[in-house]
Amino acid sequence: MSDQRSDGGPAVTATAVSPEPGLWAPRLRAMTVGSVALISLVAFEALAVGTAMPTVARSLDGLALYGIAFGGSFAASVIGMVVSGIWCDARGPRAPLWHGVGWFVVGLVVAGTAPLMGFLVVGRVVQGFGSGLLSVALYVIVARAYPEDLHRRIFAAFAAAWVVPSLVGPVLAGLIVEHLGWRWVFLAVPALAVPAVLLIHPGLRSFGATVASRVPAGAVARIAWACGAGVSAALLHIGGQQRGVTAVVLVVIALAGLLVCAPRLLPAGFLRAARGLPTVIGLRGLASAAFVGAEVVIPLLLSRERGFSPTAAGLVLTVGALAWSVGSWVQGRVPVPASRASLPRAGLTFITVGIALVAVAVQPVVPVAVLVLGWAAAGVGMGLLYPSLSVLTLELSAPGEQGRNSSSLQLGDALFAATVLALTGAVLAAGSAPGAGSYTVTLVVAGGLALVGALLAGRVVVGRTRPGG
Repeated sequence: MSDQRSDGGPAVTATAVSPEPGLWAPRLRAMTVGSVALISLVAFEALAVGTAMPTVARSLDGLALYGIAFGGSFAASVIGMVVSGIWCDARGPRAPLWHGVGWFVVGLVVAGTAPLMGFLVVGRVVQGFGSGLLSVALYVIVARAYPEDLHRRIFAAFAAAWVVPSLVGPVLAGLIVEHLGWRWVFLAVPALAVPAVLLIHPGLRSFGATVASRVPAGAVARIAWACGAGVSAALLHIGGQQRGVTAVVLVVIALAGLLVCAPRLLPAGFLRAARGLPTVIGLRGLASAAFVGAEVVIPLLLSRERGFSPTAAGLVLTVGALAWSVGSWVQGRVPVPASRASLPRAGLTFITVGIALVAVAVQPVVPVAVLVLGWAAAGVGMGLLYPSLSVLTLELSAPGEQGRNSSSLQLGDALFAATVLALTGAVLAAGSAPGAGSYTVTLVVAGGLALVGALLAGRVVVGRTRPGG
């Protein structure tokens, strides 16, 4: 048996690709546990901070900096993703992962011990940069440590690592704030992050420098464009929380900045949906934008128009999260489709139909059960889509491009979602109170984005479909 992987990755021994492996095989078990744990911690922190931040802002008398506490972290994560992609391709994923965890932990400690809101914002920025570094490094680790036939399953595990915190994170954060104090929302996570990365460490020892032994040309310019995109995204987030002329000015400036900077961080041909990787990146962004655009409407619709309590409305969102987990599990276990476009197309079709059902349920005569069914369908679609696009990204990446392309995938996801969230917030805030018209507009836009993705899904295939893929 040849000891060169078919994707051009680093040489491995026959033992590494023997029929024995699974995610829990001895050589992968610790790395799987550590990787999934790290993603769970990043997800928990992202969700828990939203629950704790109102209390934090009151405690530190920092309501004026409330928006930048979120926008600054997001901007720093965008920069971290780009830096990590360059670093992984030049030196391998080991250093970016360790630095990512280090920055993440330091940021949490600074935020958790902050005497003033300004210090907390600094901690959030440092934390965001670290999460960007480690999220991309984990994708490159998957490409180099796991056999190709396990990629769908490990990415399904990563998806589940986000779903579980979405179910328990806000509730757990609320309990921590009430009984231990808001500082422990930040300070508890480092105690778990360090053991998680130590589990991954033994498997990282075999990762040396990759094909590119030095920083690739254009890296400095790419980081500069990332800074521009990050600042624009932060302005977009802050603008979405404002009202009147201030909101309009900030959103317009932010969108202009994203239009200039973002295309330079994404693959050539992205804007025209060129076949292969550009379309893969585009589909991830369209799906993310469609899902979050609908997600932000549902609790508002249920509470204002149907009289649901916040807890009951949250349970409907939980249905979507659980369905996402089910979809991820299914895509990791079905036989490899004849066409690589099959799972993305199916996922986007589910999302389109699901959001359409939610839009129908805007009408008071339609039972809420239709909305719940639609949101479950959208969740299944996301579960089918996300891991399959991650797998395609690695398949379409040469060894020296895995970091760059993984960062592009996550950047597209984050920037599309941030843009739609800001615009959706503007639509919902346009009137004195949201009504059926504003709900319908936002849901039609969200469903339209998913439909465009479904129509473009065939373009993930480069040339003629090969057998088994």
